[in-house]
Parts: sequence; structure tokens; C-alpha cells
Amino acid sequence: MQRTILFAKTYGILVVTVLLFVVLALTTEGFFTDRNMRNILDQQSGVLIAACFMTMAIIAGNFDISVGAVYVATPLVALLVENATGSIALGILAGLGAGAVMGAINGIAVTRLKVNSFIATLATSFVFFGTGYLVSDRSIMRPETDGWRDLARTRIFELTSATWIAIAVVILASVLLTRTRFGRNVYATGANREAARLAGVATDRVQMITFVLLAGAAALAGILGSSRAISAQPSDDFSFIFAVLTAVIVGGTSIAGGAGAIWRTVTAVFFLAFLSNGFNLHQIDPIWQRLIEGFVILIAVSIDAWSQRRSG
Repeated sequence: MQRTILFAKTYGILVVTVLLFVVLALTTEGFFTDRNMRNILDQQSGVLIAACFMTMAIIAGNFDISVGAVYVATPLVALLVENATGSIALGILAGLGAGAVMGAINGIAVTRLKVNSFIATLATSFVFFGTGYLVSDRSIMRPETDGWRDLARTRIFELTSATWIAIAVVILASVLLTRTRFGRNVYATGANREAARLAGVATDRVQMITFVLLAGAAALAGILGSSRAISAQPSDDFSFIFAVLTAVIVGGTSIAGGAGAIWRTVTAVFFLAFLSNGFNLHQIDPIWQRLIEGFVILIAVSIDAWSQRRSG
């Protein structure tokens, strides 16, 4: 019984995703085509980039609700600099730098001011959303240079540059979490922060780094999104953070911290993407999609809570 539970927790999302893929490929016209698969990869690139580092932050024991605000605000900063200088490189650096600063603000609030991460990042969400409105003067911003659209749209071996960047980020984040001392410290910090601190782990620094990396990833995702849309606009839209969190939770990362894997988060991103794509191809009302996604999240969280009680 224990082995079955462990197998289901470890590989359940992979099995379900493969089954869903096979069912849709056999029953849905237009699903298993080169064009549709490439579109799914391109559309999910931003979520993949941010979800990898959200996995890391949650494993370390923290939530970051401000990811959606960083995703919205940083491309506005990037375009402001690009418009002023005519330099795409400076615009990208400004956007990524703004993301790193936002992540550092979150880290300071959690590690120095000792504010609960959920509350702290919920508060900074509104600060960062407001920053986006100020930077853009409440208007849509567009790039001055034609090359901005190429950041996400350039095709290499039939895949967009956004897809290749997402693949590179997934590999980098996986190596960082599973093959480095920092990754081991992330797990130790999330599993038992006090025990990790007594063992010599600089837990505050670990948490700070995860916040900065996550915000930087969200900034990169936002910049690629603005390249794809050839514009950026201020908003109070929390949909991006919901997509990221859903993937991480459905992927089996423990909301209590200390357990999780990036490959499962990546698998969950595609499970949710296949589900959404299947609904769209079958022209099913989006309301049903929302209901089913809600039940999937509830089931995933319930399984995590049950397994925590069993292990405790």
C-alpha cells in the first residue's frame, strides 16, 4: 500500500498526462498535429519559465503571489528603456533588473521583516501593479524597434525562440535544484527551517535567492510575452499567477514545503495545456474548463494534505 501511494504521488501526474494525450490524439481531430504541438509549446513557454522557479520557492517553504504583477510590470519597464534608448539589450536588462529588485523586496519582507510570504507578496502585488501603471502612464506601450518581436517569434528548427528559451530555463532550473548544494539547501530549508539553520544552512539567503530567481523568471516570461504581443499594458490581472500556481500544485509540489520536483511541474503544465486545448478543439464552454481545473487543484491539494498526515 505504501509503495502504491509513493508511486502515485511521484508518477501519477505523468501517467495521467500520457493517458490524456493518447485519448485526445485518438479522439480529437487537429490535436496531434505538428502545428498544434508547436502552438502549445509556444503558448506555455512563459508559464514553464515561471513555474520552474515557483516550484523552487514553494519547496523552500514560501508562496509568491506577486509573480503575476512582476509579469505585467517588468515588460513595461523594459519597453520604457527600449523606447528611450532604441536598444533592445538595454530594455531586456532593465526589465530583468526590475524583476530582480522586486524579488529582493519580497525576500526582504519575508526574511528580514518576518512577514508571512503569502501576505507579503500579496501586498507587493499591488505595489508592482501600481508601478506598471506609473511607468506606462496608464497606456499601452509598444516597442520602437522591429527586432523586439523577434525575441519570442524567431523560428529555429520550426520552434519559436520563446520555446527554446523555456527549454533552456527548465534544464537550468532542474540542474540547479537537483545537482547543486544550493538545491539541497532549498529542500532542507523547506523541510525544516530551524533544523537546516542549526546544520549550517543560511536559510534566509536561500529564501532570498529563490525570490530573486522567481521574479527574474517572471520578468523574462513577461518580456517574451510583450515580444509575442508586440506590446505591453498595465493591468491588475492575476491570471498568470493562477496558471503558474496551478501547474506547481497539480505537479505535486508540497504546499508545506520540502518536497517537489521541476519535472513534475513541467508535466503538469502540459497536462493543463492539453486539457485546455482539448476543450477548445471540442468547442466546449470555457466555464466547464474552469470547473474541472478547480476540481483538479482541489484533488491535488487534498492528496498532498492526506500524504502529509500519513507521513506525520
